[in-house]
Amino acid sequence: MLFGASALMATSVYADKIVIKGSDTLGAKLVPQLAEEFKAKHPDASFDIAAEGSATGIAAIIDGTASIGMSSRPVKPEEQATAKGKGVTFKETTVAWDGIAVIVNAGNSVKGLTRKQIEQIFTGEITDWSAVGGTPGKISVYTRNTSSGTYAEFKELAMKKRDYAPDSQKMAGNEQIASEVGKNPNGVGYVGLAYTKAGGIKVVPVDGASPSKESVLAKKYPYARPTFYYTNGEPAGQVKEFIDFTVSDAGQKIVEQVGFVPIH
Repeated sequence: MLFGASALMATSVYADKIVIKGSDTLGAKLVPQLAEEFKAKHPDASFDIAAEGSATGIAAIIDGTASIGMSSRPVKPEEQATAKGKGVTFKETTVAWDGIAVIVNAGNSVKGLTRKQIEQIFTGEITDWSAVGGTPGKISVYTRNTSSGTYAEFKELAMKKRDYAPDSQKMAGNEQIASEVGKNPNGVGYVGLAYTKAGGIKVVPVDGASPSKESVLAKKYPYARPTFYYTNGEPAGQVKEFIDFTVSDAGQKIVEQVGFVPIH
């Protein structure tokens, strides 16, 4: 147990830690790299990053257990209502643009899919690759788990808000989906742009459009979406400095290097 000056010092050190929770899409690769670069310029900075899904980041802002909530979807009306009841006001900052890529096993013979076919595959209407011009085989659908913003956004963008196939397999993160699809010849899933270089997978064009910086910026790719930081009101101190760094030219250069689309 600490007393006196030591206790005060321990408290201030803990208080200075930037706690970031939420989206795996942002938190598995991009935000840790931004944090490393920020620490190089601010050696006193300390981060605690937990990437367990957008819903967890938004909840952490509402309950005051994080300085920044990472999210790959906008705040929901019910989250806004809960926040308001607790005196929390969300401040939204767009971090990067992303395209949700549909991926299949590298050995899959399918050259492309239509938006309708993707909706039918992920809702379980189409269950065999032969129905979309592929080699016969039962389709294995991999999705993110329900706390994921990408799970919600893909449902919105690709599935007309319909439910996922009952036998779809829920994964904790983008890397897990890519890994499973890479191992399963009949697998299909979706990942953010930064995760499309994984081994054993290939990206399937959607109505002839592939996700890329150009197609996302031009809004020619149908599953493009912004990603966000949320704070409780206007950020201050090092939290503000880190958010400002993220949206600066230097931060957005890292955004592009990691595989996202810069906001500028």
